[in-house]
Amino acid sequence: MANKPSIPKGMRDFSQQEMAERNYIFDTIKSVFRLYGYSQIETPSMENLSTLLGKYGDEGDKLLFRVLNSGDPFTGVDFEGFRTEDGSYNAARLSKELCDKGLRYDLTVPFARYVVQHQNEISFPFKRFQIQPVWRADRPQKGRYREFCQCDVDVIGSKSQLNELELVQIVDKVFGLLDIRVALKINNRKVLTGLAEICGAPDKVVDITVAIDKLDKIGLDAVLDEIRGKGLSGSAIAVVEQILGLSGTVEEKLASMRSLFGGASASGIVSENGLRGLDELDELFGLIAAAGVSVPVDLDLSLARGLNYYTGAIFEVKALDWQIGSICGGGRYDNLTGIFGLPDMSGVGISFGADRIYDVLKGLDKFPADLRSATTLLFANMGAEEVRYVLPVASALRGLGVSVEIYPESSKLKKQFDYADRKAIPFLSITGADEAAAGTVQIKNLATGGQSSFAKDDLEGILAFLQIKK
Repeated sequence: MANKPSIPKGMRDFSQQEMAERNYIFDTIKSVFRLYGYSQIETPSMENLSTLLGKYGDEGDKLLFRVLNSGDPFTGVDFEGFRTEDGSYNAARLSKELCDKGLRYDLTVPFARYVVQHQNEISFPFKRFQIQPVWRADRPQKGRYREFCQCDVDVIGSKSQLNELELVQIVDKVFGLLDIRVALKINNRKVLTGLAEICGAPDKVVDITVAIDKLDKIGLDAVLDEIRGKGLSGSAIAVVEQILGLSGTVEEKLASMRSLFGGASASGIVSENGLRGLDELDELFGLIAAAGVSVPVDLDLSLARGLNYYTGAIFEVKALDWQIGSICGGGRYDNLTGIFGLPDMSGVGISFGADRIYDVLKGLDKFPADLRSATTLLFANMGAEEVRYVLPVASALRGLGVSVEIYPESSKLKKQFDYADRKAIPFLSITGADEAAAGTVQIKNLATGGQSSFAKDDLEGILAFLQIKK
């Protein structure tokens, strides 16, 4: 009995229509990346696990898809040595024994590996973009998939915050072209480090940032409970609550934070890391104001971004008119290439979540209507002689960049009309023996019902009727 065809949860097929819509997103994003001087690279789907592990935190490591070693990976493995006290197996240790490769979790860590591996072949600062799928062993749900595509843009080899500004401008341009209203939130990981320091718990910076990054999802009380569960004192909890409660303009929030990091908090501790982060934010928001960016940009002190490699500015973009998680995010990473043997190479980048952007455009019905078909003109098949007659016309139009099909069988016209309708082909040519004898072709606009006849070699007239400019 044949198996019912299916695909794993969290994976998707894409139809012709969906691919046309996805390519609209990719092409729009690529066009903006290129405007700012970024060039495209690609990296393999699989990386060595040693490249991936430890770069995303414990939670990220759990979401890595591991690939079994080739051949028989189980031969010679002492499974009893991986048993725990309760008789089960230590899955993390065992997987390291059985797997030395994994599917990439994102595009930034492979990019850092690429830079180190090819450092003698590239010029710095190095500006690249990359549009490829990534994989995460996550629980599938609305807007969250196990396989999804990222559109990353990064510059490495420069500490200038002009690069951060450029990313903000790219966000502004991309979502303007896609006609999606968004809000951009910015914070700085040095500010989060400073927060932990004035709490008197610098060793708890990861626990604090992981907790406050959930503020939008679980609320303030639950965030404070989670931090309290990590052993922070009551005064430290009060400092976190005070900072997360700050409101006002960017300038007002920066001023309040500067006071707290300067020793005005309950602990009286001064945080030089926090003050440096505020200086960077002050500079960046000044550049954004000078550049005249139109997208709303705000300082969000709860923004943490869950990846361990960020060291400076961090970004997150959310759609204003459609309920979904962040559709774009990134930040500065000063130490990532150092893990691979190339220290002191600062970089900053941002990633556009193409799949979530797709969901927003679909939900808001913002895809252009002319994406419905890849074909502009269908020649009906009226018989063998008629097909031979229209073949040169079809070839000439294709030479001018017009997408043309000839229906393959000489079927009833209703069937050929139905084919054009299903594929949303806007123009149909019914050129029969009479037209061939007269040296003409007849073309019908299926949307308006209007039709015209043209001399076989009147390509300019045909292009005008098809509403195509040479």
